[in-house]
This record gives sequence, structure tokens and C-alpha cells, in this order.
Amino acid sequence: MSRVITVGLDGSAESLAAAEWAAREAALRGVPVKLVHVWQPVPAPMAQAPLLGTETHQHWSERIPREAAEGLKSRHPQVEVSTEQRTGTPTDALVDAARDAELLVLGSRALSGLGGFLVGSVGQSVVARTEVPVVLVRAGERAVDEHVVSTSVTSAATVFRPVVLGLDAGSPDETVIAFAFEEARRRDTELYAVQGWSLPPYHAYSLAAGVDPSDDIARQQAAELTEALRSWRQKYSDVGVVEVSRLGSPARQLIDASREASLVVVGRRVRRNPFGAHIGAVTHGVLHHSVAPVAVVAHG
Repeated sequence: MSRVITVGLDGSAESLAAAEWAAREAALRGVPVKLVHVWQPVPAPMAQAPLLGTETHQHWSERIPREAAEGLKSRHPQVEVSTEQRTGTPTDALVDAARDAELLVLGSRALSGLGGFLVGSVGQSVVARTEVPVVLVRAGERAVDEHVVSTSVTSAATVFRPVVLGLDAGSPDETVIAFAFEEARRRDTELYAVQGWSLPPYHAYSLAAGVDPSDDIARQQAAELTEALRSWRQKYSDVGVVEVSRLGSPARQLIDASREASLVVVGRRVRRNPFGAHIGAVTHGVLHHSVAPVAVVAHG
């Protein structure tokens, strides 16, 4: 794996927003950006059409990454930007391109009238098949959205919003936790570790017997979250940590937290089954409804 951030680019508003986010992330990491455009050759019958021949189609395919790269270089002169053309299906080409990256960034359309993403089949398939972290960025995402709004200045000069980590304290994964702490450290901001939990089946029987164990369960869940983060607090002593353990759907807790976040970090268990796209219910829900960019970190 080389130290480069790869962006899937198709010229859409969402892919251009992803490229801008990638350039800002590259500046934080001190790495270059590579814009990957997947060119699908025109089928033979269409290639004969006078207005859409093979040469015309290829010209526009080459123009998209070139113009995007020129724009990024002018707005982010400290970041090295390159382009790459690939042929084939978008999913296969992006999965292959991600193997040479430390991070893959993709764009997703914003849901009309709602604060969330519309993650298409290509995006979901790439997330499910890629073992490097994948960040989804919605169309319209701006640098200012990642920062705390000041009453006097609204710019990238203000402090970053927190990084939100979705964590299952019962089975925490080091890869996902480390990624989130590193992102918070790069942004010099707090890490919000968020856990949602449900009442066990025996809760109803306890209530029928006149006993409500809800408070005890809540304390136990909070204690597990604290224990899961104990060594990480020591390792990243420069990162402030806020622990959030609440009754309710984990996805809903993360979606709510995303409204005040610069980045949401969730995990995806790597599955070797070749059939179907395996993302996980919580990650799937967060991908579609998070307001902030979402980083999906694959783990074993």
C-alpha cells in the first residue's frame, strides 16, 4: 500500500465534492491525491453515431480528470495531485485502484430535502469489497461544514467539529478505533465514542415482577464503553474523549451525532463470502442518513 488518497471521479457534483474533501484530508496527512476516472469504451453501434463517436467520448473522459486536477491544484497548492484513467466497470476498477491507496474517497448524492446520502449500487459494492478505509462524501459538502460555526468568522480557520466513532463495547475492533483516534488527532479535535444498546429480553419479565433493571443495565453498558477505551485514552492522551452510551438503535445514535461531526467512523467486518454485498445494518443505515462524511473501516 502506497501513501496516496485515491478518489473515484466521474465529473458529477458528488465526485467533485469527494475530490475536495480528499485534498483537505491529504493536506492533513501530507500525502498526494490521485483522481481515478473509469472510462467505459463506447459500444460499437454508438461509436458510429456522428455526435458521440469513440474519439469524442474519450476526449470528454480525459477532460474530466484533467480539469478537476487543475482546479484542485489551484485551490490546494500544497497537495500533489495526479490523474489516472482506467477502463472497465466502475466497481471493479475502483476496487482495484484502492489496493494501491491508504484511503479511497467516493461521492454520494445528497438526499433531496433530507440530511443524508443516496448511496448507489456502485458505492455500496465498492465499500463491501474494499479492504482499505472508504470515505463517502455527499454532494455539496464544504470545508466550512467540518468546522464549528463562529459568530464572527465562518471559515476553515475555526476549530474542527468532533470525530464520531461508532463503537460496540462488547466487541471493539482496534483497526476502527485507531483510525478514529488518528483522524481526531489530525484535526486537533475531540473524539465522540457513541454506543447504542437495547434492553435484554428479560427486561419485560423484570417489570412484571415489579423490578426495573434499566438503570443497572445503563451503568453496565457505560462501564463497558469506558473499559473498551481505557488503553486508547492513554495512548492518545492528547485527544479529548467524550463517551456517549444511550438506549436505542446504534445507527440512530450515530446519525444524530453526525449533525455536529466533521467525520463519522464506522466498521465493516470483512466477509469472504463472494455472494452479495456485506456492509452491516448499522453501517448501511449510517451511510444513507449521516449528515457528515462517513469513513467505513474494514476489519477482521
